[in-house]
Amino acid sequence: MPIYEYRCSDCGHEFELLVGVNQENIACPACEGADCKRILSVFGFASGGKFTSSKGSACAGCSGGDCKGCK
Repeated sequence: MPIYEYRCSDCGHEFELLVGVNQENIACPACEGADCKRILSVFGFASGGKFTSSKGSACAGCSGGDCKGCK
C-alpha cells in the first residue's frame, strides 16, 4: 500500500496516509472534512549530517514549524 500526501480543502491541514487499493473516502485527521486532495509528494536527502527536503526546509514535515527537529 502506498503512502500519499493530502491537503484538506476545508482547513488546509496537510497529512500523509497509507492508502489501500480500493480506498476512496479520505477524511482529514484534523477536522474530519471529506474534501481532501492528493498533493505532489516531495523527497528528502541527507548531506553532511543534516536532513533537507526538496521543499528547501528541514521543517517540511512539520505543520507550523514547531517540531523538535526544526529547532
